Amino acid sequence: MEILVHGATGRMGQNLLKLIDKSPAHTLAAAVSPELETNPEHREYRQLSEYTGPADLIIDFSHHTAVGALLEYAQARNVPVVIGTTGHTTEEKAQIARASEQIPVFQSGNMSVGVALLVQMAKQAARAFPQAEVEIVEIHHDQKLDVPSGTALMLADGIKSVRPDATYNIGRPEGGKRTGEEIGIHSLRLGNVVGIHEVLVNTGTQTITLKHEAHDRMLFAEGAMAAAEYLAGKPAGLYNMETMLEER
Repeated sequence: MEILVHGATGRMGQNLLKLIDKSPAHTLAAAVSPELETNPEHREYRQLSEYTGPADLIIDFSHHTAVGALLEYAQARNVPVVIGTTGHTTEEKAQIARASEQIPVFQSGNMSVGVALLVQMAKQAARAFPQAEVEIVEIHHDQKLDVPSGTALMLADGIKSVRPDATYNIGRPEGGKRTGEEIGIHSLRLGNVVGIHEVLVNTGTQTITLKHEAHDRMLFAEGAMAAAEYLAGKPAGLYNMETMLEER
């Protein structure tokens, strides 16, 4: 598979390039980033529009604001896309949904297969204890921009799928008692923490704690590669970690 890496100079893009370089089954179609000088001999390009060569799939680790141009390029070339960025606005999410009607799009708030399992377990716990109180705590490095993390929202959305009346209380900004319907979401920013997500389910007589800790950002690149392999040959549609796990 020939893979175009969009956002190639970022930390995740660099990890992805390392994986592709080591893989006997994949090759680099192009590395794209505004921080690169266009050099076709080295397969490096400043902008997507500058690359017109072959590509079987695009993996995006750039910035959520670039998703419009990314999807326009992918649709014009009929190339599947794995979107690894987070923090998308409502309009950007709508753009992703519209593009998925024309091409296969894989989008996840977290590219870790382990986190996808965490979401499944959180849904199972919330379903098993429908009256339990649920709190989500996420910890990331002090340079992370989006709050709460895309993963925390992915966990909350998963729980809400089995508790339709659930509401989100982000950061608990005001005084007062918690409601029975709310899911509390709390964000901490410390040093160079890669990512820790914890779900606490309390029934009053017991607490179930579900936790995932990322030790190395390479795991997200590995997840993106797994998503790319899963997306190969799929029809147009919107896919995510949950759909991938269901087919494993």
